Amino acid sequence: MKPILDACCGGKMFYFDKQDGRVLFQDIRKIKTTLCDGRTFEVNPDVQADFTSMPYPDASFSMVVFDPPHLIYSRGKKSKFVDMYGTLSDKTAPTGWQKIKYGALYKDWRDMLSKGFSECFRVLQPGGFLIFKWNECDIKVSEVLKLTPQKPVFGHLSGKRSNTHWICFMKDR
Repeated sequence: MKPILDACCGGKMFYFDKQDGRVLFQDIRKIKTTLCDGRTFEVNPDVQADFTSMPYPDASFSMVVFDPPHLIYSRGKKSKFVDMYGTLSDKTAPTGWQKIKYGALYKDWRDMLSKGFSECFRVLQPGGFLIFKWNECDIKVSEVLKLTPQKPVFGHLSGKRSNTHWICFMKDR
């Protein structure tokens, strides 16, 4: 088993090496598309799985990276599509490039993120680190941190508008 799990890797955009052999890349999606600017975008995980119900034994990883979708999706063209849980849905389909790149949250986002945190801590070894990334464009980080009883060790703001939070947790031994 690799020592690091990226629970929802998406396009692996913040990795120096998108094929890093230390990281098990997981995402519920597997897509290859062309963005509006003509660039190819691909989500090609090692394991296709849902971060709310992961297929790994307890305490499998020394580090977990958790960068879940952060955009609330509430408008757009109605159509049937396979949602982020892999089920056929009548919800509004994510159509914009941001939704394609980053995924989308729906009205059940609190439950989904709470389950995601629980699963990330379940598969994390005692003394291991959870690196959490969150962009505050739709939901404040303070609202998201209420969804886990775990307390962060430290965090850092980044980005042009300082709305991306990088937060480090350590699982108790």
